[in-house]
Amino acid sequence: MAINMTIKEQWNTIKKNWLIALVLIVLVLTPLASNASQTLVNTFSANSFAGYGVAEDAMMKTSYYPSPSYGDFAPEVQDRIITKTASLSSEVKRGEFTVAEDKLKDIVTSSDSFLLNENSNRYGEGVESYYTGYYTIKVETSKYSAVLAQLKELGKVTAFNENQNDITGSYTNLQLELSLEKGRLQKYQDLYSQATSVGDKLDLEDRIFNEERTIKYLEDSLKNMDSRVDYSTISLTLQEKQSGYLGVVFVKFSQLVKSLVDSINSVLRLIFIVLPWAVVVLIIWVLAKVSRKGKKKR
Repeated sequence: MAINMTIKEQWNTIKKNWLIALVLIVLVLTPLASNASQTLVNTFSANSFAGYGVAEDAMMKTSYYPSPSYGDFAPEVQDRIITKTASLSSEVKRGEFTVAEDKLKDIVTSSDSFLLNENSNRYGEGVESYYTGYYTIKVETSKYSAVLAQLKELGKVTAFNENQNDITGSYTNLQLELSLEKGRLQKYQDLYSQATSVGDKLDLEDRIFNEERTIKYLEDSLKNMDSRVDYSTISLTLQEKQSGYLGVVFVKFSQLVKSLVDSINSVLRLIFIVLPWAVVVLIIWVLAKVSRKGKKKR
Protein backbone atom coordinates (compact mmCIF):
# COMPACT_ATOMS: atom_id res chain seq x y z
CA MET A 1 0.00 0.00 0.00
CA ALA A 2 2.88 2.34 0.82
CA ILE A 3 4.57 1.51 -2.48
CA ASN A 4 1.41 2.32 -4.47
CA MET A 5 1.09 5.64 -2.67
CA THR A 6 4.68 6.48 -3.48
CA ILE A 7 4.26 5.78 -7.22
CA LYS A 8 1.04 7.80 -7.28
CA GLU A 9 2.74 10.73 -5.56
CA GLN A 10 5.64 10.61 -8.11
CA TRP A 11 3.22 10.50 -11.02
CA ASN A 12 1.35 13.52 -9.63
CA THR A 13 4.67 15.33 -9.29
CA ILE A 14 5.58 14.57 -12.93
CA LYS A 15 2.16 15.80 -14.13
CA LYS A 16 2.64 19.03 -12.25
CA ASN A 17 6.14 19.49 -13.77
CA TRP A 18 5.44 18.13 -17.27
CA LEU A 19 7.24 20.97 -18.94
CA ILE A 20 10.57 20.17 -17.23
CA ALA A 21 10.18 16.47 -18.13
CA LEU A 22 9.54 17.37 -21.77
CA VAL A 23 12.71 19.50 -21.92
CA LEU A 24 14.80 16.65 -20.45
CA ILE A 25 13.42 14.18 -23.01
CA VAL A 26 14.23 16.57 -25.88
CA LEU A 27 17.80 17.08 -24.62
CA VAL A 28 18.38 13.31 -24.46
CA LEU A 29 16.83 12.42 -27.81
CA THR A 30 18.32 15.27 -29.92
CA PRO A 31 21.95 13.89 -30.12
CA LEU A 32 20.65 10.40 -30.81
CA ALA A 33 18.47 11.67 -33.64
CA SER A 34 21.35 13.68 -35.09
CA ASN A 35 23.71 10.68 -35.15
CA ALA A 36 21.06 8.50 -36.73
CA SER A 37 20.36 11.12 -39.37
CA GLN A 38 24.05 11.49 -40.23
CA THR A 39 24.45 7.71 -40.48
CA LEU A 40 21.46 7.57 -42.78
CA VAL A 41 22.89 10.34 -44.98
CA ASN A 42 26.29 8.65 -45.22
CA THR A 43 24.69 5.33 -46.05
CA PHE A 44 22.54 6.92 -48.71
CA SER A 45 25.54 8.77 -50.20
CA ALA A 46 27.70 5.64 -50.30
CA ASN A 47 24.89 3.62 -51.84
CA SER A 48 24.31 6.37 -54.38
CA PHE A 49 27.93 6.27 -55.59
CA ALA A 50 27.96 2.48 -55.33
CA GLY A 51 25.13 2.49 -57.80
CA TYR A 52 27.48 4.22 -60.22
CA GLY A 53 30.21 1.65 -59.47
CA VAL A 54 32.70 4.18 -58.02
CA ALA A 55 35.02 2.54 -55.51
CA GLU A 56 35.43 4.26 -52.18
CA ASP A 57 39.21 4.48 -52.50
CA ALA A 58 38.80 6.23 -55.84
CA MET A 59 36.57 8.99 -54.45
CA MET A 60 39.44 11.25 -53.40
CA LYS A 61 39.47 14.59 -55.20
CA THR A 62 43.18 15.14 -54.79
CA SER A 63 45.62 14.44 -57.61
CA TYR A 64 47.23 11.03 -57.69
CA TYR A 65 50.69 10.58 -59.18
CA PRO A 66 51.98 7.02 -58.85
CA SER A 67 55.67 6.48 -58.31
CA PRO A 68 57.28 3.81 -60.50
CA SER A 69 58.91 0.88 -58.73
CA TYR A 70 62.47 1.32 -59.98
CA GLY A 71 63.71 -1.71 -58.07
CA ASP A 72 61.48 -4.24 -59.90
CA PHE A 73 63.36 -6.63 -62.11
CA ALA A 74 60.46 -8.20 -64.08
CA PRO A 75 62.26 -11.50 -64.85
CA GLU A 76 59.29 -12.78 -66.86
CA VAL A 77 59.97 -10.21 -69.63
CA GLN A 78 62.19 -11.65 -72.36
CA ASP A 79 63.03 -8.44 -74.24
CA ARG A 80 65.05 -6.40 -71.75
CA ILE A 81 65.02 -2.60 -71.79
CA ILE A 82 68.50 -1.25 -71.03
CA THR A 83 69.82 2.31 -70.95
CA LYS A 84 73.48 3.12 -71.55
CA THR A 85 75.69 6.03 -70.47
CA ALA A 86 79.43 6.54 -70.89
CA SER A 87 82.02 8.99 -69.59
CA LEU A 88 85.27 9.43 -71.55
CA SER A 89 88.36 11.60 -70.97
CA SER A 90 91.05 11.93 -73.63
CA GLU A 91 94.32 13.87 -73.92
CA VAL A 92 95.18 15.28 -77.37
CA LYS A 93 98.62 16.33 -78.56
CA ARG A 94 99.73 19.87 -77.99
CA GLY A 95 98.53 22.17 -80.74
CA GLU A 96 95.93 19.66 -82.04
CA PHE A 97 92.99 20.51 -79.78
CA THR A 98 91.10 22.44 -82.48
CA VAL A 99 91.61 19.58 -84.96
CA ALA A 100 90.29 17.04 -82.45
CA GLU A 101 87.28 19.25 -81.68
CA ASP A 102 86.44 19.51 -85.39
CA LYS A 103 86.67 15.72 -85.74
CA LEU A 104 84.32 15.39 -82.76
CA LYS A 105 81.70 17.56 -84.45
CA ASP A 106 82.10 15.61 -87.69
CA ILE A 107 81.43 12.37 -85.79
CA VAL A 108 78.29 13.87 -84.23
CA THR A 109 77.00 15.10 -87.60
CA SER A 110 77.75 11.91 -89.55
CA SER A 111 76.03 9.72 -86.94
CA ASP A 112 72.92 11.97 -86.74
CA SER A 113 73.65 12.49 -83.05
CA PHE A 114 73.00 15.59 -80.95
CA LEU A 115 75.63 17.76 -79.24
CA LEU A 116 73.66 18.85 -76.18
CA ASN A 117 76.46 20.66 -74.38
CA GLU A 118 79.75 22.21 -75.55
CA ASN A 119 82.10 24.10 -73.27
CA SER A 120 85.76 24.68 -74.19
CA ASN A 121 88.17 26.99 -72.37
CA ARG A 122 91.76 28.12 -72.61
CA TYR A 123 93.86 28.20 -69.45
CA GLY A 124 97.20 29.93 -68.83
CA GLU A 125 99.20 32.27 -71.04
CA GLY A 126 101.99 31.90 -73.59
CA VAL A 127 103.80 28.57 -73.65
CA GLU A 128 101.87 27.52 -70.53
CA SER A 129 98.44 27.83 -72.17
CA TYR A 130 96.34 24.75 -72.94
CA TYR A 131 92.71 23.98 -73.93
CA THR A 132 90.10 21.85 -72.18
CA GLY A 133 86.66 20.99 -73.56
CA TYR A 134 83.56 19.33 -72.08
CA TYR A 135 80.85 17.83 -74.31
CA THR A 136 77.58 15.93 -73.85
CA ILE A 137 76.39 13.84 -76.80
CA LYS A 138 73.09 12.04 -77.38
CA VAL A 139 73.52 9.18 -79.82
CA GLU A 140 71.10 6.53 -81.09
CA THR A 141 71.56 3.37 -79.09
CA SER A 142 72.06 1.36 -82.29
CA LYS A 143 75.04 3.58 -83.16
CA TYR A 144 76.37 3.92 -79.61
CA SER A 145 79.28 1.45 -79.88
CA ALA A 146 80.48 2.78 -83.25
CA VAL A 147 80.39 6.42 -82.12
CA LEU A 148 82.16 5.58 -78.86
CA ALA A 149 84.94 3.78 -80.76
CA GLN A 150 85.46 6.84 -82.99
CA LEU A 151 85.58 9.18 -80.00
CA LYS A 152 88.27 7.05 -78.38
CA GLU A 153 90.48 7.67 -81.43
CA LEU A 154 90.52 11.45 -80.88
CA GLY A 155 93.38 11.19 -78.40
CA LYS A 156 94.94 9.18 -75.61
CA VAL A 157 92.21 7.79 -73.35
CA THR A 158 92.98 8.76 -69.75
CA ALA A 159 89.69 7.71 -68.15
CA PHE A 160 86.65 5.71 -69.23
CA ASN A 161 83.47 4.68 -67.43
CA GLU A 162 80.39 2.94 -68.85
CA ASN A 163 77.08 2.23 -67.12
CA GLN A 164 74.15 0.04 -68.21
CA ASN A 165 70.84 0.22 -66.34
CA ASP A 166 68.04 -2.33 -66.76
CA ILE A 167 64.72 -0.46 -66.50
CA THR A 168 62.50 -3.30 -67.75
CA GLY A 169 60.62 -3.60 -64.44
CA SER A 170 59.96 0.12 -64.14
CA TYR A 171 58.86 0.37 -67.77
CA THR A 172 56.51 -2.60 -67.44
CA ASN A 173 54.97 -1.21 -64.25
CA LEU A 174 54.40 2.18 -65.86
CA GLN A 175 52.63 0.56 -68.81
CA LEU A 176 50.39 -1.41 -66.43
CA GLU A 177 49.56 1.67 -64.34
CA LEU A 178 48.78 3.65 -67.48
CA SER A 179 46.42 0.94 -68.71
CA LEU A 180 44.61 0.84 -65.35
CA GLU A 181 44.24 4.62 -65.20
CA LYS A 182 42.87 4.76 -68.74
CA GLY A 183 40.31 2.11 -67.78
CA ARG A 184 39.32 4.13 -64.72
CA LEU A 185 38.98 7.28 -66.82
CA GLN A 186 36.68 5.46 -69.28
CA LYS A 187 34.59 4.25 -66.35
CA TYR A 188 34.21 7.78 -65.00
CA GLN A 189 33.25 9.05 -68.45
CA ASP A 190 30.58 6.37 -68.79
CA LEU A 191 29.22 7.22 -65.33
CA TYR A 192 29.15 10.89 -66.22
CA SER A 193 27.03 10.20 -69.29
CA GLN A 194 24.59 8.24 -67.12
CA ALA A 195 24.48 10.64 -64.15
CA THR A 196 21.40 12.83 -63.70
CA SER A 197 22.25 14.66 -60.47
CA VAL A 198 24.16 17.94 -60.78
CA GLY A 199 26.20 17.08 -57.69
CA ASP A 200 27.22 13.70 -59.11
CA LYS A 201 28.23 15.29 -62.42
CA LEU A 202 30.36 17.91 -60.68
CA ASP A 203 32.07 15.25 -58.59
CA LEU A 204 32.70 13.06 -61.63
CA GLU A 205 34.10 16.05 -63.54
CA ASP A 206 36.70 16.50 -60.78
CA ARG A 207 37.62 12.82 -60.97
CA ILE A 208 37.87 12.89 -64.76
CA PHE A 209 40.15 15.95 -64.55
CA ASN A 210 42.44 14.26 -62.01
CA GLU A 211 42.55 11.05 -64.05
CA GLU A 212 43.52 12.98 -67.18
CA ARG A 213 46.38 14.63 -65.29
CA THR A 214 47.53 11.25 -63.94
CA ILE A 215 47.46 9.71 -67.42
CA LYS A 216 49.44 12.66 -68.81
CA TYR A 217 52.06 12.20 -66.09
CA LEU A 218 52.40 8.48 -66.82
CA GLU A 219 52.59 9.06 -70.59
CA ASP A 220 55.35 11.65 -70.10
CA SER A 221 57.25 9.22 -67.87
CA LEU A 222 57.04 6.54 -70.54
CA LYS A 223 58.19 8.97 -73.22
CA ASN A 224 61.15 9.92 -71.05
CA MET A 225 62.07 6.25 -70.63
CA ASP A 226 61.68 5.68 -74.36
CA SER A 227 64.08 8.54 -75.09
CA ARG A 228 66.60 7.10 -72.64
CA VAL A 229 66.37 3.74 -74.39
CA ASP A 230 66.42 5.07 -77.96
CA TYR A 231 69.30 7.45 -77.26
CA SER A 232 72.39 6.88 -75.12
CA THR A 233 74.41 9.62 -73.43
CA ILE A 234 78.16 10.08 -73.83
CA SER A 235 80.03 12.65 -71.73
CA LEU A 236 83.41 13.55 -73.26
CA THR A 237 86.33 15.57 -71.88
CA LEU A 238 89.11 16.65 -74.24
CA GLN A 239 92.27 18.12 -72.75
CA GLU A 240 95.30 19.41 -74.60
CA LYS A 241 98.61 18.10 -73.31
CA GLN A 242 100.30 20.72 -71.16
CA SER A 243 103.70 22.17 -72.06
CA GLY A 244 106.82 20.52 -70.68
CA TYR A 245 108.03 23.99 -69.67
CA LEU A 246 105.01 24.52 -67.45
CA GLY A 247 106.24 25.96 -64.17
CA VAL A 248 109.81 26.58 -65.45
CA VAL A 249 110.59 30.27 -64.69
CA PHE A 250 113.59 32.31 -63.56
CA VAL A 251 113.70 33.00 -59.89
CA LYS A 252 112.81 36.56 -58.94
CA PHE A 253 115.26 38.86 -57.13
CA SER A 254 112.81 39.22 -54.27
CA GLN A 255 112.82 35.43 -53.87
CA LEU A 256 116.65 35.44 -53.79
CA VAL A 257 116.67 38.12 -51.07
CA LYS A 258 114.05 36.15 -49.13
CA SER A 259 116.17 32.98 -49.39
CA LEU A 260 119.28 34.90 -48.21
CA VAL A 261 117.43 36.34 -45.23
CA ASP A 262 116.04 32.88 -44.40
CA SER A 263 119.57 31.44 -44.50
CA ILE A 264 120.95 34.19 -42.22
CA ASN A 265 118.09 33.65 -39.83
CA SER A 266 118.82 29.93 -39.77
CA VAL A 267 122.49 30.58 -38.98
CA LEU A 268 121.57 33.00 -36.20
CA ARG A 269 119.17 30.48 -34.73
CA LEU A 270 121.90 27.83 -34.82
CA ILE A 271 124.38 30.19 -33.13
CA PHE A 272 122.00 31.00 -30.32
CA ILE A 273 121.21 27.33 -29.86
CA VAL A 274 124.89 26.25 -29.73
CA LEU A 275 126.25 29.27 -27.82
CA PRO A 276 125.02 28.27 -24.31
CA TRP A 277 126.51 24.79 -24.72
CA ALA A 278 129.78 26.24 -25.95
CA VAL A 279 129.97 28.47 -22.85
CA VAL A 280 129.35 25.49 -20.59
CA VAL A 281 132.07 23.46 -22.37
CA LEU A 282 134.49 26.43 -22.08
CA ILE A 283 133.85 26.78 -18.35
CA ILE A 284 134.43 23.06 -17.82
CA TRP A 285 137.64 23.22 -19.84
CA VAL A 286 138.92 26.21 -17.82
CA LEU A 287 138.12 24.53 -14.51
CA ALA A 288 139.85 21.37 -15.63
CA LYS A 289 142.97 23.30 -16.67
CA VAL A 290 143.07 25.21 -13.39
CA SER A 291 142.72 21.95 -11.52
CA ARG A 292 145.64 20.39 -13.40
CA LYS A 293 147.89 23.39 -12.66
CA GLY A 294 147.06 23.22 -8.98
CA LYS A 295 148.07 19.57 -8.84
CA LYS A 296 151.43 20.29 -10.54
CA LYS A 297 152.33 22.99 -7.97
CA ARG A 298 151.85 20.52 -5.16
